Amino acid sequence: MGVEVAVEGLSKSFGKQAIWRDVTLTLPSGEVSVLLGPSGTGKSVFLKCLIGLLKPEKGRVVINGVDLCSCPERDLYEIRKLFGVLFQDGALFGSMNIFDNVAFPLREHTRKSEKEVRDIVMSKIDMVGMLGAEGKLPGEISGGMRKRAGLARALVLDPQIILCDEPDSGLDPVRTAYLSQLLIDLNAQIDATILIVTHNINVARTVPDNLGMLFRKELVMFGPREVLLTSEEPVVEQFLNGRRIGPIGMSEEKDQAQMAQEQAHLDAGHSDGSLEEDMRGVVPQLEPTPGLPPRDAARRRRQRVMQILHTLPESAQHGILASLSRDDYDRYQEWRRRTTGMAMPSGPGTTGTATATREQTRVSQELPTRPAAGAQPTQQIPRPVAQSRPPAPQQPQQSPPMRPRPRPWRREEGDQ
Repeated sequence: MGVEVAVEGLSKSFGKQAIWRDVTLTLPSGEVSVLLGPSGTGKSVFLKCLIGLLKPEKGRVVINGVDLCSCPERDLYEIRKLFGVLFQDGALFGSMNIFDNVAFPLREHTRKSEKEVRDIVMSKIDMVGMLGAEGKLPGEISGGMRKRAGLARALVLDPQIILCDEPDSGLDPVRTAYLSQLLIDLNAQIDATILIVTHNINVARTVPDNLGMLFRKELVMFGPREVLLTSEEPVVEQFLNGRRIGPIGMSEEKDQAQMAQEQAHLDAGHSDGSLEEDMRGVVPQLEPTPGLPPRDAARRRRQRVMQILHTLPESAQHGILASLSRDDYDRYQEWRRRTTGMAMPSGPGTTGTATATREQTRVSQELPTRPAAGAQPTQQIPRPVAQSRPPAPQQPQQSPPMRPRPRPWRREEGDQ
């Protein structure tokens, strides 16, 4: 299982040029996270600070209780063995064939026999779907195959943390989709903590458990994917939809005068060059390929997010609840009742105890209700749906969907 990476108040600059300031986030153990941002916002610099290749001016990167920013070189050398890195261009040795490229970390950092090395290397090559290409040079294979070879090398030491720097760079949409599926499949098999740096919107919408964005030399946000995908922040909306109108400029942040001029052109009927479809909103996350085990990280993430759901923006709450299965939705309802000490209300707008908090009251109003014994059932509130774009008008003869009355639930193994 992967390990947690805690970043606390990290700041980095080159001379007088600040790259980003006071970046604080946590990569949950075993989960897949994506860091978005326009070109030049320091995403690759952030990865290099995570593995100690660059030293920040202040802040901490804590892994297994060790601060990589201040620990001795000997400790840093050992901590780096927890990492596997897929570099933006693959970073393969051009004079070595694929087998020797993948075997290089084993020969450098271990004392395994050549037979053991061969068994491990071939298993990783097989894992990324490159059996038969191990004897070829990097110049003899396609860009997508070089990416996969680089990923095999990143996996060869069985890392607990995998960093991917623009894994989709230079790939066509089809190969990008294959690589995205491969990363999800790897997470299902080895349960490693994965951080992907990218500006590919399809990857950001379908792959991660957690999603963040760098802009204006700071971390705009980081958290469950639904928070950013339903955000109304202008910079997030512009980036997700690929629009010219917004705070992001060609080379730097725009000033208010330029933004006002662009908005005036848009109001006058000029196109902003984007698609009509709004790319905000929660879409289904990729699942492991059939035949592979389900992702343990998805289960842990669901439990974690359910516990903090009431602290998230309302649009994100709706997106999360709409993505739950019926059983998971009912379990969440029961979990809220049991952990808050609040009896199930007899109807919307009522609380089960005199000490119920305002948040508990709100949750009780949003969730389906169970009628009191002997009372007539009250109308149940439909399950919330994501509000990223206006819903289609309902036909007059159709009534709103009714949620079935919840059934008793027993805490499943692993629930907190």
